[in-house]
Amino acid sequence: MSAVEVEAVTKAFSVQAGEVRALDTVSLTVDEGEFVALIGPSGCGKSTLMRLIADLDEPSSGEVRVFGMPARKARLERAYGIAFQQSGLLPWRTVRANVELPLQLHGASVPARRARADELIELVGLTEFADRHPDQLSGGMQQRVAIARALAEHPRLLLMDEPFGALDEMTRERLQGELLRICAETGAAVVFVTHSIPEAVFLADRVVVMSPRPGRITDVVTVERAPVAPGADQAVRETDAFFRSVTAVREALHGREGAAPQGAEAR
Repeated sequence: MSAVEVEAVTKAFSVQAGEVRALDTVSLTVDEGEFVALIGPSGCGKSTLMRLIADLDEPSSGEVRVFGMPARKARLERAYGIAFQQSGLLPWRTVRANVELPLQLHGASVPARRARADELIELVGLTEFADRHPDQLSGGMQQRVAIARALAEHPRLLLMDEPFGALDEMTRERLQGELLRICAETGAAVVFVTHSIPEAVFLADRVVVMSPRPGRITDVVTVERAPVAPGADQAVRETDAFFRSVTAVREALHGREGAAPQGAEAR
């Protein structure tokens, strides 16, 4: 079973001047445990596609399924976790209480949600900050809390809309490595929106390239991986394979010859 199936999805918005088509006949399949990055120019519909997968909006036509379920049912069954560019932490709640929030809203007992929150806080390396409030944390630490919260209900899918976009480069690269470690430990599939080519190539198994509005899938780049020593994720950025994949994505964004036809399914 695929984690995500997007089939011939079009999304149009009504505006005063008429209609704006954000997505046009987009098809995409994400396998279980796969990391897929969406990249393209601003306004190409990356975040719109993410919102459709998350059932935060509905397609004008086409179908979205998550683990074989309609997107609405997947949301109600809490089949995925979601993280945005802003951490969205509640300032009056501690780190632990923020991570517990989804479990509390869905009726988990106090001991159960405390145990799960502590497990996740340890996973993201913030055990000593469990009783701190968000304003006592750095931006990178706040994003780690947001990721922990997204994992609270054991989702098999993470939807991430530029979660590191507001961070400095050093913190961003460190959290990219942390995210890969977390995904390896949890086995979750990931759909990740980014504007950064190096970020997409470092994180993803496949990079899905989208056109300017109306957003279409114009190419899919399978990332080339060079073997590196365990725990040496940062060394990936210095390999020839990494630079070849960055070049491939950059050429795809600029419309190289041989790109997949617009509206083609990305698998």
